[in-house]
Amino acid sequence: MIITALVLLTLQLSAQEFKINKATGRLEIYEVNRVKIEGYNGSEIIFSGGNDGRGQDERAKGLRAVSSMGIEDNTGFGISAVDKGNVIEVRQLKRMGGPDLTIKVPKSVAVVIKHTSPHGSEIVVTNYDGELDISTVHNRVKLQNVTGQMNVNTVHGDVDATFDTAPKTPVNIESIHGHVDVTVPASIKANVQLNTRFGEILVDPDLKIEIDRSGEMIRYSDKVTGKINGGGIDLMLSATHDNVYLRKK
Repeated sequence: MIITALVLLTLQLSAQEFKINKATGRLEIYEVNRVKIEGYNGSEIIFSGGNDGRGQDERAKGLRAVSSMGIEDNTGFGISAVDKGNVIEVRQLKRMGGPDLTIKVPKSVAVVIKHTSPHGSEIVVTNYDGELDISTVHNRVKLQNVTGQMNVNTVHGDVDATFDTAPKTPVNIESIHGHVDVTVPASIKANVQLNTRFGEILVDPDLKIEIDRSGEMIRYSDKVTGKINGGGIDLMLSATHDNVYLRKK
């Protein structure tokens, strides 16, 4: 009976969700150390996640965590999620640790993620075709089947992206000290700009880039500008101190 009760309690905790009825507008996420965004066809923003591995504090029962910013944990995950009309503002109360947060987002909701502290871990975005803006210092970024307009900038993190279908709108991905590794369909139509200063640019030979020429000279070393399949969306990839990889799916 004790084992059964523990299993039921575990299932209840894992199934815990916090929902906001919102299908448009902008979701702004600040200083959340580990977050996964999942796009879906729905009308609610749905938060779920586990604890930070430190267990339950029995003394905290009946109390609510607050931070020096005056925000409160209104989700049960150590996260504040506040509906401000056209903007949903999400913040983590603790600077260190925090939950493994998953947010299911309607695809018509724009997502903005900003993180500046050294405690960032990983940002994952999957199956999302809305507008995406990520600016981070230490987080790694992984993108899977993300097809909307995106602007991704990180200082110390790697960026790995796989596009199952060709993006529909401009893509700008930049890392200062990490690599940028992007996989695209062979059929993509894109205006390509690949940049590095202290790394290398490596491209799948099957992706035939029509290099832009300046007179009779072609420059390959640290910057490649050209077209794939006649051109199309702008695809800009930059890794200042590391390599840029462009692969064929």
